[in-house]
Amino acid sequence: MLTLIPGETHLAQLENLWRTGAAARLDPRTAPAIATSAGRIAAAAAGNAAVYGVNTGFGKLASVRIAPEDTATLQRNLILSHCCGVGAPLSAPATRLMMALKLLSLGRGASGVRPEIVALLEGMLARGVTPVVPEQGSVGASGDLAPLAHMAAVMIGEGEAIFDDQRRPGAQALAVAGLAPVTLGAKEGLALINGTQFSTALALVGLFRAMTCLRTAIVTGAMSTDAIMGSTAPTRAEIHSLRGHRGQIDVAAAMRALLQGSEIRESHREGDARVQDPYCIRCQPQVTGAALDLLRFAGQTLITEANAVTDNPLVLSDGSIVSGGNFHAEPVAFAADQIALAVAEIGAIAQRRVALMVDPALSFGLPPFLTPKPGLNSGLMIAEVTTAALMSENKHLAAPCSVDSTPTSANQEDHVSMAAHGARRLGLMTRNLSMILGVEAMCSAQGIEFRAPLTTSARLAQVIEALRVHVATMGDDRYLAPDLEKAQALVEDETLVTAAGLEIAP
Repeated sequence: MLTLIPGETHLAQLENLWRTGAAARLDPRTAPAIATSAGRIAAAAAGNAAVYGVNTGFGKLASVRIAPEDTATLQRNLILSHCCGVGAPLSAPATRLMMALKLLSLGRGASGVRPEIVALLEGMLARGVTPVVPEQGSVGASGDLAPLAHMAAVMIGEGEAIFDDQRRPGAQALAVAGLAPVTLGAKEGLALINGTQFSTALALVGLFRAMTCLRTAIVTGAMSTDAIMGSTAPTRAEIHSLRGHRGQIDVAAAMRALLQGSEIRESHREGDARVQDPYCIRCQPQVTGAALDLLRFAGQTLITEANAVTDNPLVLSDGSIVSGGNFHAEPVAFAADQIALAVAEIGAIAQRRVALMVDPALSFGLPPFLTPKPGLNSGLMIAEVTTAALMSENKHLAAPCSVDSTPTSANQEDHVSMAAHGARRLGLMTRNLSMILGVEAMCSAQGIEFRAPLTTSARLAQVIEALRVHVATMGDDRYLAPDLEKAQALVEDETLVTAAGLEIAP
């Protein structure tokens, strides 16, 4: 059980929640602030002054007053009318992360929801009731309205949810789990669907997956360096300290450690006619390090957003209820675009390393396409082509989403962030990248094995051993698709990174 402390929850905690499916609850110390803000909303709902979202309509309909006796109907109608999501369902781990982020936001005590709302969200996470949330339909402004409405629909006994691996009507899922739906009070529906938790959850998942790929890229890049008998001189510490970028310094240090003790490198340290290696080998710290810096910056943005209050209106510390714009997901959109750029570039340079290893004109003595019998066998020829296709796709997907906008809601919401699909595309991009890196692992391991009797470093030998448990050395041609999938899985579950003993913090 993860205890969420609003304002103090860290990336590692959220990643653990996403990866393990752990339950989450708010720190009990949040209860007084939640109850106080709920009381202020209740008083406003009973009063005569117009307060947006409390006793008025929404968006363009904010000028329409709502009678106190219609409060519950207003909030219920809001949820049902906003359940307009389309497309494939969001994964269960990402949905649960989104729910935890909503708890964090409500826990700041500025949203005006009653403790019952918090308790139901906590109960759904604890008992495994996961709303079915379509992935498409949010433009990332005025909150992730449609996706969050599908979450809220289950809370009022509508919509659909997964429980015990079965897709059920929302009311049934709650009942079987021993939970009861709530009747929403003033502003509670708005508090649930206003906010950036859908976009932020998907961006966080993209960040977590991108960091996994980056760590793996350092390992496979070091293996590729040894496979082509590349120089380790470009990783010397002083080179990188003279430039000063933290990511570059960290990647170079990691590569030096991974290659320490390689007989392959030592065998040609003297008398090597090559003056310089191609950029895809020589400039790995500069490129992968820059991507690391970008991911770290995006991580800072996203953890700030994860701990933020992003609904509207807000109950401020002086008791006033004020309409603002924290629901606008521009910071998340920018972060998602930064992650996309990093993912595309990690894949671009990794693909060039794959191309280098399979090309006999450039691989410094390796056989064509890394097969012992070229001509009769094609070896890893088309595996390299696959990486080129995925690299190119990621380049197209990396085009920024945050620069797009379109007016919605009768021009009331006339500038939107597009954070939702900016974050959603990271899932496909990181899957593409993990496959590129899986193929690089296969190629570099094959290349290192061709250097026998010379051996690689002890740490990289452990990586090859971990790979060979699942993917055999390539001899004669065989049906390769399953091997590519296995190699990709070893990237995604960090088996190769663990075998290398590599730690790079996000």
